[in-house]
Amino acid sequence: MAKGIEMERKVTKFGNSLGITMTEALKQVGLELGDMVQIDVKEADGEIVIRKAHKVSLPAGISTEFLETLSNVMNEYDETLKGLKDR
Repeated sequence: MAKGIEMERKVTKFGNSLGITMTEALKQVGLELGDMVQIDVKEADGEIVIRKAHKVSLPAGISTEFLETLSNVMNEYDETLKGLKDR
């Protein structure tokens, strides 16, 4: 496993928001202005994990609205769907 870089930063105020600066860390993973990231908050561990988002292109005929509806249905019927997979 490659050795990561460690840094300590002070939480500061940016307008009405709180934030930290970490330009060098972002450059290390190839992030640039305008790139999207995925943020996972692990409250129990006190961790925030930031990953470069991987853009996925949808197949022809599949809209984002369809995916949102599908996601909502899957969340609503999660237990039912899990029960069906074991039949």
